Amino acid sequence: MNKSIIFFIVILAGFLTAGVLVSGRGQNSASAQAGMSEASDKSEMASNEVTIDNFSFTPQTLTIPAGSTVKWTNKDDVPHTVVETNSHKFKSKALDTDETFSYTFTDPGTYEYFCSVHPKMVAKVIVQQKQ
Repeated sequence: MNKSIIFFIVILAGFLTAGVLVSGRGQNSASAQAGMSEASDKSEMASNEVTIDNFSFTPQTLTIPAGSTVKWTNKDDVPHTVVETNSHKFKSKALDTDETFSYTFTDPGTYEYFCSVHPKMVAKVIVQQKQ
């Protein structure tokens, strides 16, 4: 009886392996190119993101073209805020874990910001003129 169970498992594994190999052949170059395009779009989006974790903003300095939107995500276990230092041009509410705040930068310049709950947390966004 044990030999028949082992034989069944080996046959089943063979069918599953063959199914996986056959399903992989259906990809064409258009779908591969679409996947590459999606990846580059995600990469561009990720470059305009700031992570709040371990009581710091990462990256500390973010350089973007004017008209870009930056998204901050709190990955820390405690609330944080995002507040522009000089004129409070942008100011988030207290962000709990996994909450986000976004701001679109229209004017070139350097925007320093901090966490009003933990003022030693500082970073900046450098906005360059569109070319």
